Formats: sequence, structure tokens, C-alpha cells
Amino acid sequence: MPAPPPIKSPCIQVCAVDGRSGHCLGCGRTLGEIAQWARFTDLQREEVMQMLPERIAALEAAGKR
Repeated sequence: MPAPPPIKSPCIQVCAVDGRSGHCLGCGRTLGEIAQWARFTDLQREEVMQMLPERIAALEAAGKR
């Protein structure tokens, strides 16, 4: 039986969390989202993925990224 396809992830291997926003400076996810990522459904992961550009933009605007 073939292996299942890999889980889609926004991780870019820059793992540091901004204390103020609680978002990862690399991918924009929260620690809770990162911890639960493998347990999320495809829909839940997609919902988080849709929020990431705004989070990353906010981190950039704050000079954090």
C-alpha cells in the first residue's frame, strides 16, 4: 500500500514565537496550531493557512520579521 501524501504545512524551519502576538515568526501559526497540525482535518489546516498572510504581514509591519 502506498504511503499517504505528506501533510501540507507552512513551516519554513524558522521556529521562534513572537511573545506579543503568539505567532511563529517563520510560518505565522500559534503554538497550539503547530502542536495540533497533524491532528487537524484538511479543512482546519486550510482555514489556518488562509489567516497566515495577514499574520505574517502584521509581524513584518511590527518589524519582527
